[in-house]
Amino acid sequence: MPSSNHLLFDLNDHVLTLTLNQENHRNSLSEEMLSALLKQLLASYENQQVRVIIIAAAGPVFCAGHNLKELNEHHKDEDGGKAFFQKIMRLCAKVMQAIVNHPRPVIAKVQGMATAAGCQLVASCDLAIATDDSRFCTPGVNIGLFCSTPMVALSRNLNRKQAMKMLLLGDSIDAQAALSYGLINQIVPADELDNAVNDYCQKLCRKSAATLKIGKEAFYQQAEMSLADAYEYTCGVMVSNLLHRDAKEGIDAFIGKRPADFGHDSS
Repeated sequence: MPSSNHLLFDLNDHVLTLTLNQENHRNSLSEEMLSALLKQLLASYENQQVRVIIIAAAGPVFCAGHNLKELNEHHKDEDGGKAFFQKIMRLCAKVMQAIVNHPRPVIAKVQGMATAAGCQLVASCDLAIATDDSRFCTPGVNIGLFCSTPMVALSRNLNRKQAMKMLLLGDSIDAQAALSYGLINQIVPADELDNAVNDYCQKLCRKSAATLKIGKEAFYQQAEMSLADAYEYTCGVMVSNLLHRDAKEGIDAFIGKRPADFGHDSS
């Protein structure tokens, strides 16, 4: 799918980069931005050329969350905005779930501020690398609008006490705190962000696409299960994985002390 004014699209060396491109609006998640993101994510599900996805942003702000001016304008609607608010929240939820359910690893490439649903976007990605001047917050509580949907992603990724601290106080945290909370994986200087993200991408592209798909799906499935159910489920996953051609090739290569020749079909 082609790039739009809201979202830039680039596929290079099996890495799909989706760049939020509304710098003048702090890359807020307007209806158009969310729709563009969802279309690109869904379109890439079956694209075997895509092995890794990066979500990046143009300008000094990663994402300011929902577009509050757009939301406020719909308070003038006959129903006070209810229908639009339902639509935009469900659309945002679909985008976050499309990231989690995507068969490829998704990396957030963060610079500057990630606020509210922007912080939710970072938390929803499988991996996140941020510059040392990045900041994160869920400040909805400060304006009478609790960050309930960002809470879903935060509560599944962060220590619960730290997630509640962010949600209840609404204060911004720096990159070092975000790292200690479990929101991001790595902090780098701004001039090293590209190299750090590219290093992750190169490593991921060398892996079996099918194995990454199996592992990512299993990670999120078992996380919501009881301990016994999680082990029962992942035992089955391991058996299926062992029967896959890429596992046989990988084990043969390891025993034979040679590089593995994985296919890049994720099926």
